[in-house]
This record gives sequence, C-alpha cells and structure tokens, in this order.
Amino acid sequence: MNLKTFLALLSRDARVARRNFVPLLIQVLLQPMLFVFIFGRVMTSSGFLPNEYKSLLLPGIIAISMVLCGIQAVAMPLITEFQFTKEIEDRLLAPMAIEWLAVEKVLAGVIQSLAAGLVVIPAAWLIMGSGVDLSLHRPLVFALIALQASLLAATAGLTLGCTVGPTQIGLLFTLVLGPMIFFGCTYYPWSALQNFPLLQKVVLINPLVYACEGFRSALVPQFPHLSSGVTLSVLSVFDLALMLLGLRQFRRKAIT
Repeated sequence: MNLKTFLALLSRDARVARRNFVPLLIQVLLQPMLFVFIFGRVMTSSGFLPNEYKSLLLPGIIAISMVLCGIQAVAMPLITEFQFTKEIEDRLLAPMAIEWLAVEKVLAGVIQSLAAGLVVIPAAWLIMGSGVDLSLHRPLVFALIALQASLLAATAGLTLGCTVGPTQIGLLFTLVLGPMIFFGCTYYPWSALQNFPLLQKVVLINPLVYACEGFRSALVPQFPHLSSGVTLSVLSVFDLALMLLGLRQFRRKAIT
C-alpha cells in the first residue's frame, strides 16, 4: 500500500466530511432527538414514564445515532460515486490495491460515527434535563464498544453502499434500517422481550442489539443488560464479517 496516497485520499474525504457533517448530523439526529424529547422529557416530566427511563434510553440513542451516521456517511457517497458522478473511477486509478480504497472509506466512516456519538451525548443530556444517571467507571469498555459500534456502522455502510442501487435507497431505509432500529433494543433492554421468547431469540441476529446493550453495560450497569464480554465478542464477529463482505462487494463493483 502507498501510505502517502492513502492519507491523501483520507484527507480529501475529511474535507468533504467537514462540509457535509452538519447536514448529515441533523438528518441522522433529528428522529433520535425527537424521541429523546418526547419520551425522555415530556413523558417523564408528565409522570407517564418513570424518571429512570432517561438513563435507560440514552445508551440506545447513542448507539443508533452512531450506527445511522456511520452507515449514511459511507453508503450514500458510495452509491452516488458509483452510480451518478463516477468520481470513484479516478480514485480507483490511485497507486494502491483496490481494497485499500474501501478501507479508507471505512476509516472515514468510523471517524464520523465516533464524532456523532460525541455530539449526541451532551445534546441528549441537555434535552432530557436532570435525572440522567450515567456511570463512567468502565471507560475502557465504553471506548471499546464505541469503537466497535462505529466500525460496525462503517462496514455495514460499505456493504450496503456496494450492494444497493440508487432505485433501492427507499427500500434500504424501509426494509433494513427501520426494523433494525425498532428491534435493536434501542429504546428498551433485551430483557424486556422475555415475554416474547421467539422474538427475543430472533433479534439476536441484529447487530444493533449488541451495540445498545454494550453501551448499557458500560454506562448504566444498574439496568438489565447483556454482559460486556458477550457484546464485545459478537460485535467483533459482525465487524469482521461485514468488512470481508464489504471488501468483496466493493471489488466486484469496482471491476464491473
């Protein structure tokens, strides 16, 4: 790999990301922040939900914001560059293996996903007001979950961006991201599905479950959650599988 070329491409994507990051962030965070305001502020202050729900909700909001940002930051530019502008063709001529261009896209997505997580924590905290009880006594676990969740988002974005055509973008959000969010234990812990045993087992194929439960184990261990060992292990498997699949799809798309 030509490291200078790799860093130049990453720098170019960083400049583009800086210009588009605020609109992307608004688009990604709008729905989670509305949910935070209604259920984390209105419903709790009105007494319809216990005040403790704020603390339960925030880790899921962090996870979904990071995952959505990472997916969109990688998938949408890839769909545009492959299908419309054809900008990807110039970069495919760079003096390095095709796969390293995909790795650069993933790294750029990881950075944007982590930035989204850093933004959503204080934003959601401010919207919810007092009563949010987070614990940072396990900073290493939190950092590892955040890194793996952002890698999950970026590799999923690579896979989807090289698989979904421009006419299928609507289906992507309707059939993939929608169910992924609502059955990803974003707004409730995995243990809440114990009265639906079949559904509780089926949702385990959703990688977002492990991101949400991982953040709960690191930030709100007083609530039910999957163990951090399980979440870290399963997220590692998903990250590796999506990375390999994404690289294969990227190479196939690039040479056709």
